[in-house]
Amino acid sequence: MTESLRRNGEYEHAQENPYGNPYQGAQQHASSPVNPEWPPPPTEPPSAHHAGFAADGQLEQPRQRRRARRGPVALLAAVAIVAAAIGGGTAYGIQELTGGDTVASATSTNVVPSSQKGTVSGVAKAVSPSIVEISATSNAGSSTGSGVIITGDGEIITNNHVVSGASSVKVRTSDGKQYTAEVVGTDSKKDLALIKLENASGLKAASLGDSDAVGVGDQVVAIGSPEGLTGTVTSGIVSALDRDVTVSTDEGQQQQQQQGQGGGQWPFEFGGQEFNGDTGSSTTTYKAIQTDASLNPGNSGGALIDMNGNIIGINSAMYSATEASASAGSVGLGFAIPVNTVKADLPDLRAGASS
Repeated sequence: MTESLRRNGEYEHAQENPYGNPYQGAQQHASSPVNPEWPPPPTEPPSAHHAGFAADGQLEQPRQRRRARRGPVALLAAVAIVAAAIGGGTAYGIQELTGGDTVASATSTNVVPSSQKGTVSGVAKAVSPSIVEISATSNAGSSTGSGVIITGDGEIITNNHVVSGASSVKVRTSDGKQYTAEVVGTDSKKDLALIKLENASGLKAASLGDSDAVGVGDQVVAIGSPEGLTGTVTSGIVSALDRDVTVSTDEGQQQQQQQGQGGGQWPFEFGGQEFNGDTGSSTTTYKAIQTDASLNPGNSGGALIDMNGNIIGINSAMYSATEASASAGSVGLGFAIPVNTVKADLPDLRAGASS
């Protein structure tokens, strides 16, 4: 019909009277004269339910109006799809638009205020309240290490070698409060332990990130209590991933290393060589994150943190050029247990695993 109207030169005439009689096109096609008694066109376009009357595009204007009304809904739907696709990046974008300090995403949480995002000081301020100093005492002596608060009522992740064989565990939080803790579960094969504070509440739990998303060269921050210096902050980068680090699983060997060292220095093997002392006859190997952030005796069990304030690893070993703890110091070779390993092990630790 449309092509026929164009050939007869009547399509242009129809456009001159867009609101004319709905049968006008058909009558023109039949070469019938226009009835002068037809009423004049309405002052407003026909309502939406008349949209199907014309086949030659006469009601295009109402359709455009409906599309305009639906536009924002379609735009929001598109934004939602993009948001689902880009995940954490969208979370930060929404944070910037809304001015929020904490924005959660599917894989991580930005716990650093936007005004301090990407700064070591911002990470330190946000995460330090979630890092504690641990003092463990056993028949063989005492050791000092660090831990990460993971629940507000006082669950803390640390290294197994910090609390192994301990008869007494004391914890000091960043605000100076002292707590007694009990060992809930241990896993010597992963060098992890879970302890729980007594009569604790309202503590600031750390955000556990995604260690699979970590890349070589990413900036990181380490927080712990090296040599008993509570809340020490250092920074660096991720130097390498998936390093095979071998540590002792023998409790007697751990106690021997802890005795008199006052800092939780831990012997380990890498590349067939032993560092920081003898690992003993019973060992286990795990994949570690390597960092050049300065780690020293006492950092064991503390946090390795990304620049959004998420825990990506639990510091566990450091290389020292000497075996004597009095002169041991960081040379930029530290290792951390990936946080995804920690998350996978938590159910067993909470169930009281002892290995």
